[in-house]
Amino acid sequence: MNISIATPQEIVPIDRARMRQTVRTVLAGEDVVDYEISLAFVDNPTIHRLNLRYLHHDEPTDVLSFPLSEPKASKLAGELVLGVEVAAEQAAARGHDVQTELILYVIHGLLHLCGYDDHDDAARTTMRQRERYYLQQLGLPDITE
Repeated sequence: MNISIATPQEIVPIDRARMRQTVRTVLAGEDVVDYEISLAFVDNPTIHRLNLRYLHHDEPTDVLSFPLSEPKASKLAGELVLGVEVAAEQAAARGHDVQTELILYVIHGLLHLCGYDDHDDAARTTMRQRERYYLQQLGLPDITE
């Protein structure tokens, strides 16, 4: 079990302990016992560039998930790139803490790495239910849309 955190930005301070606890809680809940997860909290120009390069979306986004292991592998490996400026904007607009918004992004990204998707209504509903479940497990309010 390995969780690495990079914060190549100074816009939003990152509560590393809460982010690690979030990863541990979600992966335990998804019955993932062996993992190597990297979290990178980046600014808008960085996540915009990655979003354009990998998903062909010409805008900053909240979270990008990069699986680094094959589906059903014994060890889950992946990287999440999280947009701190998007999180700050969303948190301010919706009236909650930026750390909570970032935790939602970590949950969402981890669920993608665990095989969930949100490409249709049924899958999106399932994913939102799991997000709410983990927010509750972490003692946080339901901030899902």
